[in-house]
Amino acid sequence: MKLAIMQPYLFPYLGYFQLIHAVDEFVIYDDVNYIKGGWINRNKILNQGEARYLTLQVNGASPNVPINQVKVGGNGKNILKTVSHAYARAPEFHSVYPLLEKVILDPEPNLALYIASSLKQISEYLGITTRFRLSSDIEKNNDLRGLDKVIAICEKLGATQYINSPGGRELYSGEDFLEQGIELQFVNSNAIEYRQFGSNFLPGLSIIDVIMFNSQQQCAALLSGYSLES
Repeated sequence: MKLAIMQPYLFPYLGYFQLIHAVDEFVIYDDVNYIKGGWINRNKILNQGEARYLTLQVNGASPNVPINQVKVGGNGKNILKTVSHAYARAPEFHSVYPLLEKVILDPEPNLALYIASSLKQISEYLGITTRFRLSSDIEKNNDLRGLDKVIAICEKLGATQYINSPGGRELYSGEDFLEQGIELQFVNSNAIEYRQFGSNFLPGLSIIDVIMFNSQQQCAALLSGYSLES
């Protein structure tokens, strides 16, 4: 069974969804501490020809507080308005706007659950059938940290392969996983480019940008543009 574990990110880039697509089960790592300045409550969209941050307000956020104890702020309508103004002329705007409206205006107050819901709904739109679960719902030794905690989750869920994002190469060694009978692999994304408003492509933007400029069929092709490497 292929497993991935990642912190919940707000409208993450395509590579995050490729990771979800690559596994049988995806664990949303909601019981680790919130990281300020990361991607948990913000991402970048194309706005007036530039990559600009789209930030969800949060309450009670601190590096000493688990993500699942942080609350969603009250700027959802402003976020939706920003997205609408930025992408009103995008080819798929009318197709995806109802989805984004539902996701962004979700009344769920818990940040982890709010983002988990958005990941599930966007994954469904993209045709991803991966199973989701919250790390906080898994019985485990929560005193464990880092690699030990990841391996404990893998063992608890019966994973035979642990799939990670490319950034995990600096954190994990295949030997550490093999000692537990688990194969470690990484998602290697192909070069991604598609037509945006301007002539110059801006890479690495939120999944919002991808679904605004690409049909569901085109998204499926982009989603599959990766390989797994040890």
